[in-house]
Amino acid sequence: MRYSLPFWLLWVAFVAYAFLLAPPDNPDETWALIQNLSTGNIEGINPVIVALFNLMGIWPIIYGCVLFIDGRSQRIWAFPFAIAAFAVGAFALLPYLALRQPRQPFVGEKNWFLAIQDSRWLALALTLGALPLLGFAILQGDWAAFFQQWQTSRFIHVMTLDFCMLWLLFPVLMVDDMAKRGMSSRSLWWAISFIPMVGALGYLLARSPLPSAPDGSTSPADSYATPSSPSAS
Repeated sequence: MRYSLPFWLLWVAFVAYAFLLAPPDNPDETWALIQNLSTGNIEGINPVIVALFNLMGIWPIIYGCVLFIDGRSQRIWAFPFAIAAFAVGAFALLPYLALRQPRQPFVGEKNWFLAIQDSRWLALALTLGALPLLGFAILQGDWAAFFQQWQTSRFIHVMTLDFCMLWLLFPVLMVDDMAKRGMSSRSLWWAISFIPMVGALGYLLARSPLPSAPDGSTSPADSYATPSSPSAS
């Protein structure tokens, strides 16, 4: 209960802010913007918004690379939360973080789906998809105009906060994922945690392969009590 309460409070606060305190919404303009972004009709749209919208489609896949592995050891299914994250981002993932039990070892063997989530090829594909978008936003974006849009559009405002929330929440799952792999570098955890999205991608590229163990047993690499673990007190 002590572990889950902060996530429930954060979820309630995030929902309340998005619907009650965020800038007002213009449904017609928002729907037209979403349609244009979804169909690639980006002429006249700020590159920062184009990049942000597409990066929000990459974040759930990044999360899936740790979420489905974490879900193997949980009493709740990770799948519904991971799918919902494509539509509502952190609004879907916060309840999972509140309901899951931390520090659970990986049990059993990797199936083909978990092998894909654990693959560096998937991590590389995500990196090659995200880096050009980040570069597009940084080099071509009109940041002054974006800040003004952030102040006046609920869709852009909440989407930006959602991106930041996904960045800040990823280390919660990453610390357990590291332990499952026998990785115990506190400095690595801190370094990755402070770099938005690129840090998470770097972790997926650099992490050790997940060892498997016979069904019903835990992986021999699982260690949750090492002195240098990021989660150590």
